[in-house]
Amino acid sequence: MEINKFKFDKKALGIFITAGFPELNSTTEQILFLQEQGVDFIEIGMPFSDPMADGPIIQMSSEIALKNGMTLEIMFNQIESIKDKIKIPIVLMGYLNPVLKFGIAKFLKRAEMCNIAGMIIPDLNYEIMVSKFSDEFSNSEIPIINLITPETSDQRILKIAEISKNSFIYLVSSNSITGVEFNFKKRENRYLEIKKLCQNTPVFIGFGIKTIEDINYLNDFSDGCIIGSEYIKQVQQNRKEIYIQKLLNIGLSL
Repeated sequence: MEINKFKFDKKALGIFITAGFPELNSTTEQILFLQEQGVDFIEIGMPFSDPMADGPIIQMSSEIALKNGMTLEIMFNQIESIKDKIKIPIVLMGYLNPVLKFGIAKFLKRAEMCNIAGMIIPDLNYEIMVSKFSDEFSNSEIPIINLITPETSDQRILKIAEISKNSFIYLVSSNSITGVEFNFKKRENRYLEIKKLCQNTPVFIGFGIKTIEDINYLNDFSDGCIIGSEYIKQVQQNRKEIYIQKLLNIGLSL
C-alpha cells in the first residue's frame, strides 16, 4: 500500500458509484470510464438494503443493484478483473452489517487483493473499531476513512486527523443524508476551522455537492470534493459523459 495515496498535487475530485448499478456488470465500465475522464479517485458503494446515511437517489441505486444480483463476492470479482488497469485510488463505502456477514478477515483480504486504497464504513466509528475489531483491522494495510461533520468537536477532529494521515478525512458538509439541498455558505467559517485543525491530513467534502459552482466554492475550504447522488442521477439519465466532462473541463484546473 502506498503511503499518502490521497495527497494530490491539486484539488481532487472523487466520484461515488454504486456497484451493480445501473446493470450488474456496470461496475468495471464505470471505473474505467471515470479514470479515463480524469477523476482523481472513485468511491464504490456496496449496496445495502438499509443505507442509513444515504438519500433517496443512492438508496434507489442500491435497490436496483441488489435486484440485479450484486453481492460483495461479485463486486470483488469485478474489481479484481481490472485491477491491473486501475491507476487511481479506489475506496469502498458501505455498512458494517454486510461486512460482518461476509466475514471481516475475508473482506479485508479480498480488498487487499483488489488494491483497495481505503474503506468508509459510516456505522463503524473509531472507538467501536478499536474495542471490538482491533485484531482484524490492525492486521490490514487498508485504512478506515473516518467521517466528521461541522458539529464534530475540535478535540475529536484532532484525534481523527492524527490517525488519518495516510488516507483522508471525509467531511460531511452538513449533518444530513446524501443528496439534500442546503446552503454551504452557512458553514463557511466552520469549514475553515476544520481544515486548519486537520493541518496536513487531506480533507475532502461530500454530501449535497452537485455543480461546478459547488466544487469551486468548497475547494477553498478543502483538498477536494466528492460527488455521489448527482452523478448517480446523471447515470440514470444517460448523461454521465456530459456531466463529468463539464465538471473536469470547466470546474477544475487539471
